[in-house]
Amino acid sequence: MDDFNPRLFIEEKIEWLRKEIGSEDAIVALSGGVDSSVTAVLGFKAIGSRLKSVFLDDGFMRIGEADRVRSIFEKLGMKVHVYDVEHEFLEALRGVRDAEEKRREFRETFYRIFSRIAREFGVRIVLQGTIAADIVETKSGIKTQHNVLEQIGIDPLKSYGFKILEPIKELYKSQVRLIAKELGLPDEIVKRRPFPGPGLSIRILGEVTKEKLSLIKKATAIVDDELSDIECFQAFPVLLEGMATGLDSTGGRKYGYILALRIVESMDALTAKYMKIDWSKLEKVRDRLLTEIPSVARILYDITDKPPATIEFE
Repeated sequence: MDDFNPRLFIEEKIEWLRKEIGSEDAIVALSGGVDSSVTAVLGFKAIGSRLKSVFLDDGFMRIGEADRVRSIFEKLGMKVHVYDVEHEFLEALRGVRDAEEKRREFRETFYRIFSRIAREFGVRIVLQGTIAADIVETKSGIKTQHNVLEQIGIDPLKSYGFKILEPIKELYKSQVRLIAKELGLPDEIVKRRPFPGPGLSIRILGEVTKEKLSLIKKATAIVDDELSDIECFQAFPVLLEGMATGLDSTGGRKYGYILALRIVESMDALTAKYMKIDWSKLEKVRDRLLTEIPSVARILYDITDKPPATIEFE
């Protein structure tokens, strides 16, 4: 880490991308996180407008994410093509409860849609922001990361009709942030907390429904708002399976959802420590969640490190 040279890395990767892409056009899978954003900017510097930035609005992102990503990258001179594909993803995950099956279904749907988009653009090269932690966790069997294919024996050209280029696959998150800063990306990208590839689908334990998705989106917005000033690797709510008995505003019985809060510190996502944050902060988050989402009956705080837990619940 100490001898990592972001500027040299950028120069080498831009040259590598130019060589790999040649005179062709290409697509980059852009989610707005630091990994995909760095990949998009490297690709844009390599081949300019021949790179098409594609954002899949799968319904599992934060509220307003598509507009936010489009705005940021338009300021950088990059057009973002947004595809509303929420229905396809919800259909793919209908009735799916197992975490690994969720990830596999998400992966298949993701690449099937990208295959269709690649044909529309007439391209056969897709760039994506896979990083080292994604590959390590998938190959070790901890959990399937949706963006890991060739490393586990899936040939994207044969399966989906395009070649994948992964310019930052040897880097860890802290190194990617250094690259992002060197590239001049705004702090809202450089310092943004990681967001899982399958999005909020894996922050809903058990089956994903429209009602649960709406709830976790609201909860995520509240947590992001209240904990924006906390320096941490991750801070997010998870909607647990099952319900809990609680009291409504009149003192009557209600049966509501259970949310768990997860706040951790980490450098590389391979290990993590839960954060001992000020109780008043947690109380503020708790109060807003219970007040603004009446269907929630209970809030828990996860104090498990990684290992033995993973950062995400699924």
